[in-house]
Amino acid sequence: MASELPQIGKVSADIFNEIILPYLGRKRKSVLIGPRNGVDVGVVDIGNDQVMITTTDPIFVVPPYGWERSAWFAVHILASDAVTAGIMPQYITFDLNLPLSITKDEFEILWQVMHRECDQIGMSIISGHTGRYEGSNYPMIGGATVIAIGSKNDYITPTMARPGDVVIITKGAAIEASGLFAATYPDRVAAAYGEQAAKESEELFWQMSVVKDAQVSIQAGVRDNGVTAMHDATECGIWGGLYEIAQASGVGLAIDKQKIIVQDVVSKICELFKIDPYSSISEGTLIMTSRPHKAQEILQRLHDENIPASVVGEIVDQSNGMYYFDDHKKIKLVHPQVDPFWGAFGKAAEGK
Repeated sequence: MASELPQIGKVSADIFNEIILPYLGRKRKSVLIGPRNGVDVGVVDIGNDQVMITTTDPIFVVPPYGWERSAWFAVHILASDAVTAGIMPQYITFDLNLPLSITKDEFEILWQVMHRECDQIGMSIISGHTGRYEGSNYPMIGGATVIAIGSKNDYITPTMARPGDVVIITKGAAIEASGLFAATYPDRVAAAYGEQAAKESEELFWQMSVVKDAQVSIQAGVRDNGVTAMHDATECGIWGGLYEIAQASGVGLAIDKQKIIVQDVVSKICELFKIDPYSSISEGTLIMTSRPHKAQEILQRLHDENIPASVVGEIVDQSNGMYYFDDHKKIKLVHPQVDPFWGAFGKAAEGK
């Protein structure tokens, strides 16, 4: 039976392989890493032992979060994919297709904060397009491409994990899902758990970035001397991210579910809105693999920056498969395919 387009969210690996992958324009030897399922960046050899790394995503803006938070989140979503290549991004292009409802004052705040965050990350805005159009609406108001240039020996991708590597996860499960629920429905969180819990849960919003996580981790080294692969746990969360790294690298996984951090406030929100934290969208959660001799240094560097992290398992040979242990039970790891956040968020919007 042929695969169908999803009702919502990213297309499946089957659709990607069937429709997109066979048709990628002109073939060039300089393209070291092209479009691949589970790999968020492309890598091009530009000569002189240098590579250019790019990633493209929607500009995601949600005005109810406030223009400050909305602009911060929009930039960090874009940069978070790029930093997983192990080279900090230096350039960005923006295509802003603004709704007719946006005012000059709102746009000015949005743009000034986006500029500020780009500057702090180290990204120069080098080109773009800006306009207001009928049919454009929040949250997707255009797209952006992030660009990094660096040494051919310093980049990494989710294709580079190998047997013997340890698996490290920062911050834990469902950071984005919980953060977005907390920012959108603080009254419901307060009614269930109290005002203090609601305030704590809203702070999750500022964890929805892996820029600092990646920057700190690669200081320990990359490839043979440190981090071998990184992937942010976006749609389908930790289970999806782990599966995608293993699939991209052609390896197996052995994961201890109990070692994956689930922050107390995250657990409460997931229970309140009835979503599984391990398969829910989690921008802000960095999944990485590392050579064993550098794992403790990476954990220490993250700890020194107040970024919680834990070793949750290891990379094994592909013949061993992908699995995790839950209370001593060995369970096969499969890709969730559909992120439970979107359905739950829709129900919450309907007051259910």
